[in-house]
Amino acid sequence: MGPFEIAAIAIIGGLAYSAYETYSKNKHRTNKADVQALEDEIKRLKERVSTLESIVTDKSYQLKEQINRL
Repeated sequence: MGPFEIAAIAIIGGLAYSAYETYSKNKHRTNKADVQALEDEIKRLKERVSTLESIVTDKSYQLKEQINRL
């Protein structure tokens, strides 16, 4: 192998490594608007779950369930 082949292989390897590094950095990039929308949806869902938990754990609700079972 001559010096030109070795240089060509080194250049191609360097370019491949640079492309892979760029790909790796951009792969995990997220859109801030999407993240904010998901956080808002999670907040709304937590509020809904909290409301449902308060309804189900309410004594009058439990009493109604027991009466309906009879």
